[in-house]
Amino acid sequence: MVKKIFMTLLFTASMLFAINLQTASKEELMSIKGIGEKKAEAIIAYRKKHPIKNVEDLKNVKGIGKSIINNIKNGIKNKNRLSKKKTKKNPTEKITKNTKKSS
Repeated sequence: MVKKIFMTLLFTASMLFAINLQTASKEELMSIKGIGEKKAEAIIAYRKKHPIKNVEDLKNVKGIGKSIINNIKNGIKNKNRLSKKKTKKNPTEKITKNTKKSS
């Protein structure tokens, strides 16, 4: 009984931190740093013909290289795929610090 509970907890914890490459959705695959829409689609197409037993199997997918495999191994995820926008100053903002007063 204790063993069963432990295994359930272990499985649940692993699901929180890992993506199953064999069953992951396109969106889940795209959450991995370096995998966009095209690479996610390539992984899905590959796994329809070849089961993915481990991350090294992805070497056979076109466009998947060492760095992406390392990202998956290290669990690096790009949660925010949008780049941060730079804040632009308001062009109508007046600079008053160095202005001279007229006498």
